Amino acid sequence: MSKTSVKKKKSSLDYPLLARKLIEASGDAGASKLPAGLYVVATPIGHTGDISLRALVTLASADIVACEDTRISGALLSRYGFKKRLISYHDHNADERRPEILKHIEDGEAVALISDAGMPLIADPGYRLVRACREGGYDVTVIPGANAALTALAGSGLPTDEFHFAGFLPPKTRARQKNIGGLKNVPSTLVFYEAPQRLADTLRDLADILGNEREAAVARELTKLFEETRRGTLQELAVFYGANAPKGEIVVIVGPAAVDVAPAHDLDAILKNYLRTMSVRDAVSAACAVTGLKKSEVYTRALWLAGKNSG
Repeated sequence: MSKTSVKKKKSSLDYPLLARKLIEASGDAGASKLPAGLYVVATPIGHTGDISLRALVTLASADIVACEDTRISGALLSRYGFKKRLISYHDHNADERRPEILKHIEDGEAVALISDAGMPLIADPGYRLVRACREGGYDVTVIPGANAALTALAGSGLPTDEFHFAGFLPPKTRARQKNIGGLKNVPSTLVFYEAPQRLADTLRDLADILGNEREAAVARELTKLFEETRRGTLQELAVFYGANAPKGEIVVIVGPAAVDVAPAHDLDAILKNYLRTMSVRDAVSAACAVTGLKKSEVYTRALWLAGKNSG
C-alpha cells in the first residue's frame, strides 16, 4: 500500500487585496451590473487560491449569494473582502426558498449560487433551482472551478478514461451494500464521496462485494494543509482505516472491474441477439456493459452487422 501526502505551507497572501487587484486588472472593475439571472459559481475545495478570476468578478458583482450554510460561505467571502447579502438554500428549505430566488431574478437581480466547497450541484442541492430557472426562461450561467471528485481522480493513478461518479453511498449498511452491488460490473473507475466516520465500514463493504484485490485510493483534505492520497487494494485500505480513524473530507476511488474481453465472433453473437429487439445505440451500450470493450469498437461492429442484415 502506497501513500502520497503533501503538507502545504499556509499562505501569507492578502487575499482581499489580491482579489481587488485581479478584478481591476481584468477590466471588470466598476463594470455595469450583472444581468439578471442565476450564476452557478464554483468555489475552492480547500486552498483559497483556487478560486477563478471569473468567480471573483461574479461574486463581487452579484446582488445576492445563495448558499448551503451562511456561516461557512460568509467566512469564505470575507477572505476575499466581499460582504454580500446571503440567503440559505439547502436540501431542507429548497422548496420554500426556490420561489423566493426566482422572484429576485424576475425583479432584475443577479443571484450567485455557491456550495460550502467546490462545484455546486455535484452531490449538493441546486439542480431543481437550475431546472426551474430554465423552465421559467431565466438565464443560467455556470462559472466552473474546483471539484473534489475530479481532483482525487486525477491524482489517484487509477484509470481516468471512463469513470462513474456515485456521490455519497447510503449511510445504512443494507442500503449501502445493495447500492454497491449494483455497481459491481461497471467497467469504469468508480468515484464516491464519504464521511470520515463511515469510511472503514464503506471500504469493508466495497471489498466484500467488489473484491478484496480491487485497486483503490482514498484521498482526503485535498488542496488543504495535510492533503493525502493513500493507494492500495480495497482490503488493505479497509484494514488501515479500520485501525486509523481519518479526518477531513474524503473521496474514494475504486479501479474498474476486470472484464473478460469477448472474441470477435462472440461479440457478433452478442450484438446480433441485441439487435433483434434494440436500436443500434442501445445494442452497443448493452454489449459494452457485457464485454467491457470500447464503445467505438463495438459501435463499428454493430453498424457493420446492421448494414449486412438490412442489405
